[in-house]
Amino acid sequence: MDWGTELWDQFEVIERHTQWGLDLLDRYVKFVKERTEVEQAYAKQLRSLVKKYLPKRPSKDDPEFKFSQQQSFVQILQEVNDFAGQRELVAENLSIRVCLELAKYSQEMKQERKMHFQEGRRAQQQLESGFKQLENSKRKFERDCREAEKAAQTAERLDQDINATKADVEKAKQQAHIRSHMAEESKNEYAAQLQRFNRDQAHFYFSQMPQIFDKLQDMDERRATHLGAGYGLLSEAELQVVPIIAKCLEGMKVAAAAVDSKNDSQVLIELHKSGFARPGDVEFEDFSQPMNRAPSDSSLGTPSDGRPELRGPARSGRAKRWPFGKKNKTVVTEDFSHLPPEQQRKRLQQQLEDRNRELQKEVDQREALKKMKDVYEKTPQMGDPASLEPRITETLNNIERLKLEVQKYEAWLAEAESRVLSNRGDSLSRHARPPDPPASAPPDSSSSSNSGSQDNKESSEEPPSEESQDAPIYTEFDEDFEEEPVSPIGHCVAIYHFEGSSEGTISMAEGEDLSLMEEDKGDGWTRVRRKQGGEGYVPTSYLRVTLN
Repeated sequence: MDWGTELWDQFEVIERHTQWGLDLLDRYVKFVKERTEVEQAYAKQLRSLVKKYLPKRPSKDDPEFKFSQQQSFVQILQEVNDFAGQRELVAENLSIRVCLELAKYSQEMKQERKMHFQEGRRAQQQLESGFKQLENSKRKFERDCREAEKAAQTAERLDQDINATKADVEKAKQQAHIRSHMAEESKNEYAAQLQRFNRDQAHFYFSQMPQIFDKLQDMDERRATHLGAGYGLLSEAELQVVPIIAKCLEGMKVAAAAVDSKNDSQVLIELHKSGFARPGDVEFEDFSQPMNRAPSDSSLGTPSDGRPELRGPARSGRAKRWPFGKKNKTVVTEDFSHLPPEQQRKRLQQQLEDRNRELQKEVDQREALKKMKDVYEKTPQMGDPASLEPRITETLNNIERLKLEVQKYEAWLAEAESRVLSNRGDSLSRHARPPDPPASAPPDSSSSSNSGSQDNKESSEEPPSEESQDAPIYTEFDEDFEEEPVSPIGHCVAIYHFEGSSEGTISMAEGEDLSLMEEDKGDGWTRVRRKQGGEGYVPTSYLRVTLN
């Protein structure tokens, strides 16, 4: 059964159905496209989540990685990252095999449908035009017949009228003959037009339109077949990644089973045991006889003048005695001296760049005002030059103020950079691995150091000084500071030659491969390591950087 035979009179139905089929195809393409966006967003969020929770330091430098709990967690993060990659693969396959191909096929179907319906409408217009010609010839035949009959009646009446002249009778008979001849011609034309229309109509209904409907049926069936294949691709894209996803889930299961609590407890002991003996009892010191008592070797310390000395040993003993210390509250200063040296340098560099931008803006504004003033002086009708004086004065004051601030920040920055460069080696070693507690360190040092290694945002160790024995052993850094990685976070290639002549910089040759140790923090410099050894800063614009 075909449309051309069974639906010969349902032109509008076929038109609506084929349009509905193409709309369904487009709707499915749109659905798959949004599905790919969901998959891509899901994969992106998973990768961001993994990146957020992955350790900042390499596993070989992270003491926490010795714990099976941390190893399993990192393995789970890696499996989740692989899982995200499979979601991206699903999105890519759906985008290419469904969205692109079906969208292209939909456009082809629309063009084919448009061509078939245009062909059908042209055939219908031709048939309607033939029918109109038939109607016109029919009306003409009818009109000519009436005129011929009327002319014949007129000629007969004049022929019987005794008062009519012979000329009038002959004229009427001649007119009747002409009208009769015209009616005969109209009759022949009408008959020929009717025969032609019947032939065209039979061709239209039994040959032309059935062929067009059959073509539309074939097009719609091909569209449905492609759409069904597209439905199958939706599940096929999932089935392709199921084995790998199963491996990811199995890897998570293996990671969960690899947690060894007893071994982790032993690892913690080996990493952080201090070897100090627990504090003994505090002995009683008799101060009722200050002049006659003898100093006790085990007391908190009594000088020869009889007054107890509490500065050194007593305070130090108290620091050792309490493993949980309080943290200092940092006081924010204008030169950012409350921050660690590297962070101070970066903040000062940022402030200096901001001031330089403001200064350049004021300088440009001053130049523009001067040019405008010159124009006003040369062409007074455009404006009053004196009206610009207050703005020019304000701009000059801003320039002077900003220059002073730039000088101030440059001085602070130079001091901070010298401190950073001189302490860089110590900073690297301190961030790379927490130092083992020395034999003379107080018990709370190892405890606090352990808690510091468990959180990247904890404070770093600072030994108590003679002037501040009350201060806690650790200085709390800003919450946003992250530890510097000690292994490369990427690699880079030198685009230009650079001669590192200043302190803290390093030389490099054009085309040289370097290890990326620290990204540009906004100051235009990147820290790199050469393969033959040596680290230092080079201009960021001289590098082509690739992150791991």
